[in-house]
Amino acid sequence: MRTKAFATATILVAAVLGGCETMPSGPTVAILPTPGKPLDLFQQEDMACRDYATRALGPNAQYAANDQFATSAAVGAALGAVIGGLAGGRNGAGGGAAFGLAAGSMVGAGQAQNTAYSLQQRYDIAYAQCMYSKGNQLPPPPPRVRVYHPYYYGP
Repeated sequence: MRTKAFATATILVAAVLGGCETMPSGPTVAILPTPGKPLDLFQQEDMACRDYATRALGPNAQYAANDQFATSAAVGAALGAVIGGLAGGRNGAGGGAAFGLAAGSMVGAGQAQNTAYSLQQRYDIAYAQCMYSKGNQLPPPPPRVRVYHPYYYGP
């Protein structure tokens, strides 16, 4: 009974976490218009470049992060069931599957987050390239700061 409750709770948590990753909703880079460029023209270019960046990711990009999560959860549940079945017989398979699903979900959530981060980076690069090609300005990179650590000589 306790194993069924744990398995049900684990499946619900996996379902909730699996729907978290989405396509980038917009750029995370700041692009500045060329001095003297009208705002309405800049906004048109912005919308065109957002569309370009979305298309540059490909049609299946929105499913990439969620596929990573689902695959890891399924593999974890299968491995957990096999190990639980070998270790505890029929009763251990359910608990092992629940534990495997939980572990696979955690691994899958991390992989999905990495995939979503990679998608956002690719989106930002495509967007910045498009806006730059239309004559807009990219902000300068932050200055590098060198930190010098004093040497300490013990007594």
